[in-house]
Amino acid sequence: MSIIEVRNLTKDYGLSKGIFNINLEVKQGEIFGFVGTNGSGKTTTIRNLMGFIRPNSGNVYILDQEVNYNTTQIMKHIGYVPGEISFPDIGDGDVFIKSQAEMIGLKNMDYANYLIKKFGLDTTANLKHMSKGMKQKTAIVSAFMAKPDILILDEPSTGLDPLMREIFVEVLIEAKQRGSTIFMSSHVFEEVEKTCDRIALLHNGRIVDVVDMKKIRHNELKTYKIGFENEIDYQKYMNENIYLTSKNNKYLQTTVDVKDEQINEFMKELSQYKVKYIKEVKYTLKKYFLKKISEDKKND
Repeated sequence: MSIIEVRNLTKDYGLSKGIFNINLEVKQGEIFGFVGTNGSGKTTTIRNLMGFIRPNSGNVYILDQEVNYNTTQIMKHIGYVPGEISFPDIGDGDVFIKSQAEMIGLKNMDYANYLIKKFGLDTTANLKHMSKGMKQKTAIVSAFMAKPDILILDEPSTGLDPLMREIFVEVLIEAKQRGSTIFMSSHVFEEVEKTCDRIALLHNGRIVDVVDMKKIRHNELKTYKIGFENEIDYQKYMNENIYLTSKNNKYLQTTVDVKDEQINEFMKELSQYKVKYIKEVKYTLKKYFLKKISEDKKND
């Protein structure tokens, strides 16, 4: 079942700025990542999802309702962390969180208090004097505290230190385990690699690919970095090897790509050489993304 559907969405600001013909769907209970370079259109897409701006063309549906016409009803099911946090001048964090709870009809504050403690959030601090990290934690608590069916998160870990990012990932996984559907933009590749089921790659306002993270985590093409004991073995391997992708003559080092079904043959062949070290280079979402961006530029 699709919880979020985006169909042919275009918001054109002119001068090739905006988003163009965006199509995607987010399934019930999945964490869907939205990754792109700065200015690629992530926030514009999310603002359309939230009904804050109207597209030039196309439609957004959440829970089978079109956002532009049913925004108030839909928002009851959504927890939202904006990309740019600007709090009203109403005092401290405690006042803000309680006012948000009252607005959505949340009476039981147990989970909110759990999150406040987990993030080490000082709710007595004045909203206007909070650091970026404190503001971010306050926004996260407000978005998650009602355990909403849907979470829409625009760069939610921005401003958090590494420890708080790990805690945020824990809270995100908890939400998924409860059955929440999560749409999250992020520039932190490691974060989306850890948490997301599928990821859309955005470049220049267009989706260049939607990838299942299983494809990244279990990539059938393995990359190895090999260092040799002496130049004779190094040169011999260079001349005879069919897996070679790059080399470094200074350090007698090479990089090879080997398919899963070729691993045994590769290791058997390598055993004939004096090798100082062999190290698998992990295939990452970032590498996949950069490859897709490069392909996209060639097609322009």
